[in-house]
Amino acid sequence: MKLAKKKFMTILIIIVSLILLLAIWFNIPYSSVKTQFQNDVEARLQRAVTHTNVDTDSSVAPAGTLNSASIASLPPLIQKYLETSGYIGSERRTHLTMEYKDVDFGMGVNKPRIKIDYTHVDFTDSPDRLAFIDSKIFGIPFQGYDYYMNGKGGMKGVLAKLITLFDQTGPAMDKACLITYLAEAFFLPEALLKDFITFKQIDDHTVEASITNKGVTATGIFHFNDAYEMTSFTTNDRGQISSDGTIEYTPWEAQCENYKTYSDGIKRPTVFRAVWKNKDSDFVYFDGKISKVNGAISH
Repeated sequence: MKLAKKKFMTILIIIVSLILLLAIWFNIPYSSVKTQFQNDVEARLQRAVTHTNVDTDSSVAPAGTLNSASIASLPPLIQKYLETSGYIGSERRTHLTMEYKDVDFGMGVNKPRIKIDYTHVDFTDSPDRLAFIDSKIFGIPFQGYDYYMNGKGGMKGVLAKLITLFDQTGPAMDKACLITYLAEAFFLPEALLKDFITFKQIDDHTVEASITNKGVTATGIFHFNDAYEMTSFTTNDRGQISSDGTIEYTPWEAQCENYKTYSDGIKRPTVFRAVWKNKDSDFVYFDGKISKVNGAISH
């Protein structure tokens, strides 16, 4: 009887110890995914600074402020957007940082939804983009890294800081990441002036845009309302990649709503959604309120 009790206590101690160790592991700040994101951002920012210091060509390195002359080559609708949003006279930037808190994120159609914090950094000199997802699934840390650098894109998800749930790469991912950069380009006006993005105004409310990098081209349509606010971006060039690796090119839409003036004087949307326009119904997999843009908050 005493031996059985001793074994039971030993097992109980081991279980409790494991639970405590897991709790500590889940809550310590260290994360290989977050570290990779931070290191890549730091290295990429350093490269952007180096370009700014050594190259006086403003088409490569932003300098000074954005003015009417610098945007004169853009379609009239985009010029109106920049003017009414307050970008004229603003400091030209080498990169964009956007932060979201408690985004309603869908893991898939008819799959659980989770709350995530999301931060992405987009760069001006080339269409590079780095993004970090921080969340929990049933109390267990879930983190993701979404990246596009040097023409290569990927998306990785890690559970409990150790278990890789998915690590998607390939040509379809490269193009999907390039499209994401294009969809966000209106938050980084300097990108609109780059040779890798071209525009064609269709009418008073729509502009067609194409982005090309490393031999890959993607195209979409930006939509504006009567107040010259960019309200959505639509494309057929983004592949929906399933867990088994199959790819289906489904219409994709980025939606922007509830424009407000931020603390830096720029008017931007405060709501951003990403939507798959599936045949049977729309699937909103990203529904978030923008927390900060380049450190600025909305009033």
